[in-house]
Amino acid sequence: MSQRFVPFKRSLDLSWIPNPATGSAASFLWGARQAGKTTYLRARYAGARFYDLLDTSLSAELSVRPKLLREEILAQRPKVVVIDEVQKVPALLEEVHWLLENTPTRFVLCGSSARKLRRKSHNLLGGRAIDHHLLPLTSHEVGNIDLLRVLRHGALPAHYLVEDPRPLLRAYVNNYIKEEIIDELATRNIPAFTRFLESAGIGHGQQINFANVARDTGVSASTVRSYYQILDDTLLGFTLEPWRRRKKRRLVETAKFYIFDVGVANHLHPEVRSIDEGTDAFGRAFEHFLLNEVRAFRAYRKHDLPLSFWRTSSGFEVDLIVGDMELAIEFKSTKDIRSTDLKGMRALREEFRPRRALVVSRVKRRRQTEDGIEIMSWSEFCTELWAGQLL
Repeated sequence: MSQRFVPFKRSLDLSWIPNPATGSAASFLWGARQAGKTTYLRARYAGARFYDLLDTSLSAELSVRPKLLREEILAQRPKVVVIDEVQKVPALLEEVHWLLENTPTRFVLCGSSARKLRRKSHNLLGGRAIDHHLLPLTSHEVGNIDLLRVLRHGALPAHYLVEDPRPLLRAYVNNYIKEEIIDELATRNIPAFTRFLESAGIGHGQQINFANVARDTGVSASTVRSYYQILDDTLLGFTLEPWRRRKKRRLVETAKFYIFDVGVANHLHPEVRSIDEGTDAFGRAFEHFLLNEVRAFRAYRKHDLPLSFWRTSSGFEVDLIVGDMELAIEFKSTKDIRSTDLKGMRALREEFRPRRALVVSRVKRRRQTEDGIEIMSWSEFCTELWAGQLL
């Protein structure tokens, strides 16, 4: 594949809450850098008035004189206005608020972090805007997705398409995470945050041990918590909470943390040099990719079912619980599922009765055990997920 643009059809569908008095409306579109927000919006709203605040001259002008936005909209009366990287000039939200109350213009406010808006602006449009999130590419959007490629490259569009993603991943971490995310810190302890990123990469997909990360990073546990919160706020990571309702077995209480993209997670782990079949890194990437599929389906289809994992203090674990045991899923990157691979799911089913219990792997033929555990391939899982047959 070349680096040329491929117009992936994204599954996101923006929705609006119209102002009954003016017909105006607003949506926030959040997503990590290079997730494809700008490409999506330029394709979706080709005739819209665009304000790209990555243009430093424009952002500087609007920072000094935010009212210029109001004046230009009143003069031109566009139907739709897109403000890209809106967190660069938080004062614009006051102008957008006024325009929503006094004009029929619709706004899409796009950004990679709501953190700066919350910190520098008390006006987040008072519930007038719907939040949407654009996540990395999914199997549904790519079509015939290459499993090994997505596990090695990740699912940011530019990274997935190139033959060798390592230079882009290196630039992404060095130029974006280590520069722009550090700008979110109240202090400028750049060496500590850099050490934290390495520790977060090593612990990706595992339960968070704040004390260990603090010791490795050289800062307090409370500072480590704030660092994780920054990754969450800037959409560079997400927390998966443990299932806490126990019946018999003692459960763990500590959440897991995942880097948002498979490729970025691989790059942040200092010990991962390649993603080869049969390795722990391959298994982690396989689980991460499929977890992201569920997260994206849930976000784009407006499902509000919570996601969690189930783990006992004795070590039984099931990777993903959807809702109130509507679905229990174990991800196994092996091509051959054996009885030992089903211990966690069987332990879960002894205590609970999930509506469906799935083991998703690289098996060639689908089957079901005598006690009702379904074993299917990852491609079947993705197809049925996006067809609405699982949730």
